[in-house]
Amino acid sequence: MELANGTTVQEFILLGFGVEQQKRFILLTFFSVLYMLTLVENITIITLVLVDTRLAQLPMYILLSNFSWLEMCYVTTTVPRMLYDLAFPHGVISFQACFFQFYIFFSLGCTECFFLSAMALDRYLAICHPLQYPKIMSKETCYTLISATWTIGFLGYIVPVTLISRLSFCGPNIIDHFVCDPGPILSLACPPLDNIPLVWQFSMNVLVILGNFLFVLLSYGVVIFTLMKSSNKGSRGKAFSTISFHLLVVILFYGPVVGMYVAQVGGSHSQVSKTVTVFYTAITPFLNPLIYCLRNNQVKEALWRLLRRKERWLRRKVTV
Repeated sequence: MELANGTTVQEFILLGFGVEQQKRFILLTFFSVLYMLTLVENITIITLVLVDTRLAQLPMYILLSNFSWLEMCYVTTTVPRMLYDLAFPHGVISFQACFFQFYIFFSLGCTECFFLSAMALDRYLAICHPLQYPKIMSKETCYTLISATWTIGFLGYIVPVTLISRLSFCGPNIIDHFVCDPGPILSLACPPLDNIPLVWQFSMNVLVILGNFLFVLLSYGVVIFTLMKSSNKGSRGKAFSTISFHLLVVILFYGPVVGMYVAQVGGSHSQVSKTVTVFYTAITPFLNPLIYCLRNNQVKEALWRLLRRKERWLRRKVTV
């Protein structure tokens, strides 16, 4: 990896949002608050599932607590670095750190694709095969599914990231983004890569993203069809409410991701790319807990139980 003058590339420069100081301060404040709220929301969900014995026995909430942990890791991969560059706009990142962020970011994104499929499978089994559900989706099966999801997600991008990191980079070393995204990185490689990015895009992005997206749509399609045939209006309405929240999370995640990495919407327009990336790296992780759990009656009941338990503990402490 050498520049035209023969020097070795040891760092990249992230241009970030390219805005003046006043707007940088506004963005810094906004994303700092958003990041803290995202962490609080997801920590709350994880805590509820861990301490509430009712939720801890249900595969749906075991999956959701692990999904919350995934969301915390996902947002922490990009947002703190983005906040740092907004506060200190020099944008320098080492070659190794850039590719490490690239690998972790895309591995977590890949893991999220499989997690959404796992949660869709859980809802399919619970609604379409209710009698067999407790036996099929036991806690052991649930944890095995979670382990497989994390493993596949982090193994999938080892080879692509390793191959890309071994490419030659002639310069410039400026990445017109706030994260180490493969598109801007590949554009810096030399000689031009021709069809290599297309092969990588098809093998990883299309297969992983579209494959999981179609699986989720098929699962929920069968679930909706089953619910439509149900004669129990009460349970059908409750199930539809749960499924609608799940589908909203799927749309919020896959909408921008498919646009960015499959359809390549705004692929050559850096501002469009940055806006879409901000949405699925910062805003979606903030919205997911509100949609997925905090509007769920069982979660709200568990939260009230935890608050009442805390209140009783404080009263006993004051009395003593």
